[in-house]
Amino acid sequence: MGRSSQTTTQPRRRAADEPPEFTELWRPDEARNVPRGPAAVLLKHGKITPEQLAAALQRQKEKPRMSVLAALMEAQAVDEKTALQAVAEYFNVPLLRFSPDDLDRNVFGLLDGEFIKRKNVIPIRRDEDKVIVGISDPADIFLVEEVKRRIRGQVQFVLAAAKDIARAVEEIGGSPLEEVEEIIEGINEDDVEVMESKTDEITDLERIAGESPVIRYVNFLITKAVQEGASDIHVEPGEDSLRIRYRVDGVLFDQPGPPAQMHAAIISRLKIMANMDIAERRLPQDGRIRAMVHHRHVDLRVSTLPTTHGEKCVIRILDNRSILIGLENLGMWADTLEAFRRQISQPHGVVLVTGPTGSGKTTTLYSALQTMDGNTLNISTVEDPVEYELGFANQVNVRENIGLTFAGALRSLLRQDPDVIMVGEIRDEETARIAVQASLTGHLVLSTLHTNDAPSSITRLVNIGIEPYLIAASVNSVLAQRLVRRLCENCKTVEKPLREGIAKYLAKHNAKIDQVYRAAGCSKCRQTGYAGRLGIYELFEMSETLQDLVSSNPSLMELRRACRQQGLRTLGEDGLQKVAAGLTTVEEIARVTEAD
Repeated sequence: MGRSSQTTTQPRRRAADEPPEFTELWRPDEARNVPRGPAAVLLKHGKITPEQLAAALQRQKEKPRMSVLAALMEAQAVDEKTALQAVAEYFNVPLLRFSPDDLDRNVFGLLDGEFIKRKNVIPIRRDEDKVIVGISDPADIFLVEEVKRRIRGQVQFVLAAAKDIARAVEEIGGSPLEEVEEIIEGINEDDVEVMESKTDEITDLERIAGESPVIRYVNFLITKAVQEGASDIHVEPGEDSLRIRYRVDGVLFDQPGPPAQMHAAIISRLKIMANMDIAERRLPQDGRIRAMVHHRHVDLRVSTLPTTHGEKCVIRILDNRSILIGLENLGMWADTLEAFRRQISQPHGVVLVTGPTGSGKTTTLYSALQTMDGNTLNISTVEDPVEYELGFANQVNVRENIGLTFAGALRSLLRQDPDVIMVGEIRDEETARIAVQASLTGHLVLSTLHTNDAPSSITRLVNIGIEPYLIAASVNSVLAQRLVRRLCENCKTVEKPLREGIAKYLAKHNAKIDQVYRAAGCSKCRQTGYAGRLGIYELFEMSETLQDLVSSNPSLMELRRACRQQGLRTLGEDGLQKVAAGLTTVEEIARVTEAD
């Protein structure tokens, strides 16, 4: 044994009665080159050559943190599928490739999102009494035990690709980081630190998570809202409670709320993020937050309002992905889409989009602008505020506190040689008059109004103070719209037999529909029966006949009757056609149009 130092460079001669296995213990240099693990499986099945393995081992020496499999894939000796099959065979676990749609959302929530992302492990579905869990590193026995401890039930592990797990987390999002009680444990208002904040500063919610309970909870609130596809977050104080609600697909849903004593700290944190005055609690305030949520930019509009029990806060979530839908995906029938495209292609005139707040008017106008050639046209917008940044347009943010109003900005834009002007909203006579004059001098003006239907926009302009003959000469068309919830394709079921209320509604509107669907509810749509939204539309096009009628200042009933004679399809009729197509329900159409 004392002569072992002389045997490090040359193999030791084996004694006659010494087993060969013992000899190998004295040959560490050779032992290091013996393939083990998944690499041995690849070599065994002839998927790689000894030379490729040697090169991978050499690469691993240069980068100790790189696995042999990673080195083989980097050298393109094997592809991802082959490598995964080798890992599955070596650890004797099934290989399962999956997409986010394959996940059971209820099972997915058994582990929190931070743990899933950090450990690359994901609950996929339930198989009888076992939970199927995907794991990217089955060799991590400590992780295996930790997952079993957290799920507390029978677990069957399968091999999952790390990129499949990452894609699922990105699309579905993680479950809550912790229970609300754990997030806010030990919280007090001193946890909110007042700091200087710039309006254009981008707040990375993921990076700053965990700095304090209040910050973590507000970040969780925003992140979860984005994951759920919410358009608004409502923070509503009560006498002894704090209510949190998300607006998803146009409908408010309650969320688990923190204790009432957390209210002031949450509002203060939101004000700091939005660069608002945290000391002012008696007056309404508005602010803006630019945040990074799941690696994408999201703009948040923050509005506070004093109430009897404290400040209420509403956060409007503006996701840039919502304006990239395209006109063809908004829900217009082919004839309406063709007519609207024709109207926004005109060289001059006024095109109005009308409807209540939250009916998708801005999305329609932005989608219309994206169909235009920003290279050959000078496109400008005046908005309050600018909701989405368009790289091909000059955008002006209205600031009435310094005198920059819609009318003032629009008047200045006319000296900037514009081709197309989008005005966020026509609110008063001055703005309306400048828009009409701009259209009559060779500009295309797009804008919005708040009216119940398309013909009502004409009478609204008259009431504002615009002469009927100017309206007839300048307005090209009016598009009225509403947003309804789209039926979930996974769970919608045929309505048989028709409920009494549904039958009465269809009879009232003389609608003969062979098959009506109802919203059943499933795990993919949060048991609501709906997933996403689509528009219903009513397009009024100004014809010569209607121009003559509008010039005579008709009543609203006369104008509606004339529009119907020209083939106008109302919001209700458009909606019922979508019911017949199995896209939405009668309840949804009644909800957004019956009051009209």
